Amino acid sequence: MTREEAIKKIIFAMDVSEFTDVQFWAETLSEHVGMFKIGKQLYTACGPAAVRMIQKFGGEVFLDLKYHDIPNTVSKAVLEAANLGVQLVDVHALGGLEMMSTTMEALDKQFGGGCTPRPKVLAITVLTSSNEETLRAIGIDHSVPEMVVRLAKLAKQAGVDGVVASPQEVGLIREACGDDFLIVTPGVRPSFAAANDQKRIMTPADAVKAGANYLVIGRPIGDAENPVEAAKLIVDEIVAG
Repeated sequence: MTREEAIKKIIFAMDVSEFTDVQFWAETLSEHVGMFKIGKQLYTACGPAAVRMIQKFGGEVFLDLKYHDIPNTVSKAVLEAANLGVQLVDVHALGGLEMMSTTMEALDKQFGGGCTPRPKVLAITVLTSSNEETLRAIGIDHSVPEMVVRLAKLAKQAGVDGVVASPQEVGLIREACGDDFLIVTPGVRPSFAAANDQKRIMTPADAVKAGANYLVIGRPIGDAENPVEAAKLIVDEIVAG
């Protein structure tokens, strides 16, 4: 794998709330990561302006708002995300087949002409901060791997492009959903970084070897004394395999 290919796999989690921070990170990392993830904190604070600032510096955007609501509401929200020109957007697979199917049908209807590419839609399976105990506490008696695969298969049935899942379940998802199904993995920690609050983690190289298309990485880059060097070290790890 080339360095350019490795860079494209990295999604930097922009977990900030100040608009000046958006500009700083977009300007600093636009040549060193493949995409920027905008989550609930940043989007609530800055809204679409955060997306436009990243795009100003040539960056691509994963809008990580994890939509989960009635089908009509989610489909309209995803259409608005698409109109912002983001590359990835996600919904909760636990929202069910109808919610996901309605969303994909709405997107295909609006972007069916092919002139403007639509964003890829991902379904959240089981959050990487969760484990079996977490699932049991909310009444789910399946193991994490079983639940992840079940939700991934449901997402594929609905026409969703891929899932967000722990790197530890990548192989199972590949087996169940095929090679063309996108897998985005948070819970990726390079060899030099702490686990923090993630429970199901893996190194960048191992996650890519397992079959992950994209790696979401935040604090190991954002908290580093030299974020650019940290990003380069992660690329080195991926390339070295």
